[in-house]
Amino acid sequence: MSRALPKRPARVGPAAAPEALAARIFLLAYDPAKGRLTGRSKLGKTLRAAALIDLQLRGNLADDNGRAQVTKAKPPNDEILAGILTEIGTTGSRKWRTWIDRRQRAIVRDVRDDLARTQLIRVEPHRILGLIPADRITIRQPLVRRQLLQRTTDVLRPSRLVTRIDLRDAALAVLASTADLRIVIPKELRTRHKDRLAQLTVRVGPVVPALKKSFQSSSAG
Repeated sequence: MSRALPKRPARVGPAAAPEALAARIFLLAYDPAKGRLTGRSKLGKTLRAAALIDLQLRGNLADDNGRAQVTKAKPPNDEILAGILTEIGTTGSRKWRTWIDRRQRAIVRDVRDDLARTQLIRVEPHRILGLIPADRITIRQPLVRRQLLQRTTDVLRPSRLVTRIDLRDAALAVLASTADLRIVIPKELRTRHKDRLAQLTVRVGPVVPALKKSFQSSSAG
């Protein structure tokens, strides 16, 4: 079941982008022109991968021979990240792909609900063809998404040194590319900057190659 969404007071001043990478990917996957999420078949895995990268960049997870290893760093305050970290700590060291493939629907729902709570999106129930229950999602802060998109695509500019690019921005770019989120990085752009994206992937770490293998396995199946 979806978590309850408590009411919050109206925002004062401009909205800020969410800190969590999974929340940022969710916003980027939204197509304002069509009024819906894109790449939904891959979104769950992509959000899980984003959360794992977040935990690694925060120092909560380390790579141990291709496996996710919990460190002694202070757990994050973010409820979604803390839940995944507890899941890994309880189960024990496993390959990164194992954690990418788990609870995909749950993380889509949880990230959506968090964004609704912070008033970055609006979620309204409706029925497709008057029969099938679904949720209609609307971006409440379009500027936040536009700024995220600008930061994400900006890492592809040749004038920027790959080694100087913020790893969180790099992570968004390589995740969007790997998940074929063309609303973020069109195919032509991805092809043109193939080598640069490969360099950024190396900088981001082992999660993105694991995500790619997960997608390849799903396609083969």
